[in-house]
Amino acid sequence: MPTGPTTRARALDAAIELLGTAGLRALTHARVDGTAGLPKGSTSNWFRTRAALLAGVSDELAARDLAAVSGAPDPRTADELVDLFCATYARAVGPDRTATAARLVLFLEAAHDDALRERAQQGREVLASWGAHVLGQLGAHDPHSAVVAVAATYEGLLLHAIARHDPTDPRPPLRTVVRAVVPGP
Repeated sequence: MPTGPTTRARALDAAIELLGTAGLRALTHARVDGTAGLPKGSTSNWFRTRAALLAGVSDELAARDLAAVSGAPDPRTADELVDLFCATYARAVGPDRTATAARLVLFLEAAHDDALRERAQQGREVLASWGAHVLGQLGAHDPHSAVVAVAATYEGLLLHAIARHDPTDPRPPLRTVVRAVVPGP
């Protein structure tokens, strides 16, 4: 007999949906239950407090990000890296737009919440380590500074695409910054 997502997974999906479509104020246990089609009180069985729910959403989004990176082969050229960023960007502003908006909501909330900030930092360190490794393999002179520059460009484009519905093609700016940090052939 096939089984569907667990109650916990359904609650997290609903919480991401609420954060990404209606913002932080929309996130309540009751609204998560309703959005997920769960019996009243189900979400609070898994996440007793709002802080625990925010932490659960943060952890779930980080796990999704890490799964996406860990499954892909490392780019072998600067152009392949740009292609990877553009494909990731297209998913982030397309089919995963709601999850991306939820990430940005949590990112801003982390400015006022030490626990969320710590979670965001841990996820960032894992992704930055992967990025520095890839950029180092591609010949970046200072991979750690290079990953900061590339990530800032990517994240800025993403923020504008989500918050302002900016249709800017990410390829030219990403190509520019990657070429600036990775020496040519």
